[in-house]
Amino acid sequence: MVRKLLFALAVGSAVLAVSMGTALSAEDERELVEMPAMMQEHMLANMRDHLRAIDKILGHLANADVAAAGKVAESRLGMSSLETHGASHMARFMPEGMAQAGTEMHRAASRFVIVAQDAELATGREAQYEVYRALQAVTSACNACHQAYRIR
Repeated sequence: MVRKLLFALAVGSAVLAVSMGTALSAEDERELVEMPAMMQEHMLANMRDHLRAIDKILGHLANADVAAAGKVAESRLGMSSLETHGASHMARFMPEGMAQAGTEMHRAASRFVIVAQDAELATGREAQYEVYRALQAVTSACNACHQAYRIR
């Protein structure tokens, strides 16, 4: 399970790096979302923390510590993290689609926690695959937003 998860992450990271490189080499057609510089920095710091959280989640899953993965997912990415990230202050600068993608990411992270906990109680590989799908839903929401919007 761990090897497949790490392989999938490596492939996903490579695809993301290539797609970002392609987006940077061509004219950037993503929608520019204008906001004050301080809010840009805040948003970028949040997104960097999201990446660190996903890395920690993967590390905990690799060590078969689903409880720790769930705790990180909910506290740093899930719906309960919205206040910590200042979501209500950021939302007024976001177009509707961007806000929806962000909300979907937070919801997907909270769903991941439940799926991961359920997988601990289940037998068979299908439960493991559900964990992969649940985590992929989180990163899909991130990717959807990054493909459509930019702040600089």
